[in-house]
Amino acid sequence: MLNPEQKIAVYMEGHIDSDYGKMGTGVVRYLKNPIVGVIDKTLAGRQIREFMDTSKEVPILASLKEAISKGAEVLVLGIAPSGGRIPDAWNSVIGEALENGLSIVNGLHDLLQPQWGVKIKNSEKQWIWDVRVPQFVPAIATGKVAKLENKRVLFVGTDMAVGKMTAGLELYSWLQKEQVNVGFVATGQIGITITGHGIPLDAFKVDHACGAVEQVVLEQADKEVILVEGQGSLLHPGSSATLPLMRGSCPTHLILCMRADKTTLRSPEEIRIPDLNAFIALNESLASVVGTYPKAKVIGIAANTSMLSDEEAKTFLKRTSAQTGLLVTDPIRFGIDEIGQQLQ
Repeated sequence: MLNPEQKIAVYMEGHIDSDYGKMGTGVVRYLKNPIVGVIDKTLAGRQIREFMDTSKEVPILASLKEAISKGAEVLVLGIAPSGGRIPDAWNSVIGEALENGLSIVNGLHDLLQPQWGVKIKNSEKQWIWDVRVPQFVPAIATGKVAKLENKRVLFVGTDMAVGKMTAGLELYSWLQKEQVNVGFVATGQIGITITGHGIPLDAFKVDHACGAVEQVVLEQADKEVILVEGQGSLLHPGSSATLPLMRGSCPTHLILCMRADKTTLRSPEEIRIPDLNAFIALNESLASVVGTYPKAKVIGIAANTSMLSDEEAKTFLKRTSAQTGLLVTDPIRFGIDEIGQQLQ
């Protein structure tokens, strides 16, 4: 886990402005550590706020060497290529980081420790954190979370990479400011890196996934509200993440996350996003299983409108709210307080 005082460099070469850069975007936006810079030689000299909504002053640097000169102590691999594989082109950067005494945070399925651990110079100060390594073998889930009397909010999506983690962390921050006794269950590499705890859900065996979610939710049973970071989508043919999240957390509330510019999945594009009301009903029905588990209702929609103008975004949110009868917002642009007020 990161020491909050350590200075961070984020490697995002070629992906600052792409969906594959979401690890870096999340780290820049939410990590409390000082960030000396984001590495991308093409955009060097500019500020990261030109490419994402953040008030942080974070320069884009041409090289790791420049980041080291600014005091970087930890390199975060901020790109999530398809399949979670580490490209061979990154080997020189990884080697340079370890050679210069930096620690590394790796959120990909490919592990660094087995190959690169021997390059660590000072094991007391330098480390490799492969975030997607499960830290325990859970028991088979039993549904016991359903007996808790708190509120459990699961973020579900129309697709992968639509802002489920972002909406969750924005709501978490807002509820903390409102002095609500709230917990956040991270289930992916970005959330774990930022909060320092959680489970890499997609690294657990299928039979263990529900139990892993159940265990980390029960660990926060004293919280009035537990926010559970969503993964994947029921709609996506390559995703099986939503069901263990539902079974393990037994949610009482759902928040639907979506991208405002998409009428199809990002990939495969031939799969269209269905009618929102029907999709909402599907998620609610599957969460409760004919009343077997708590009757979870969608209480709002978090829409990523970053690709739209302000006027286009407002029109989209208003239209979607009229279509669904729900509160609809872009948490980054317009805040998430109205949805949060329903949990107080």
